[in-house]
Amino acid sequence: MNTQKIAFLNEGISFFLPYPEQTQDWLIKVIENESSSLGELTYIFCSDNYLHKINLEHLKHDTLTDVITFQYSENKAEGDIFISVERTNANATYYNVDPLSELYRVMVHGLLHLLGYKDKTPEDKAMMTKKEDFYLDLLNEISSSN
Repeated sequence: MNTQKIAFLNEGISFFLPYPEQTQDWLIKVIENESSSLGELTYIFCSDNYLHKINLEHLKHDTLTDVITFQYSENKAEGDIFISVERTNANATYYNVDPLSELYRVMVHGLLHLLGYKDKTPEDKAMMTKKEDFYLDLLNEISSSN
């Protein structure tokens, strides 16, 4: 039994992740399904400005983004995943989806990056979207069984 926990933190915003225990269980199932193990994993929920600064400093990209992942191990799911709650809310409005569903999509997207998936080519992007959809369905199954 894995006793490792996933940390959910805020940076500069007031945000509380709904259903943190259920979300953690789901993310651990994703990690296990991808034949990996959980290391120290932290999700940091922040503002557009905060994530933009990280994007400029570390990636030299002068754009807004919804998620940036820093991988600390190639052998397990270990790292920091920064998510702009402002951006996920804007995406939800743009795509006409539930804001929490969009947040979960971005959370699993960041985790998939941590697990080695890329999204630079159309083929890689299609694979990631397929994985996201699969794991969002898994989350819905977990949610309906609780």
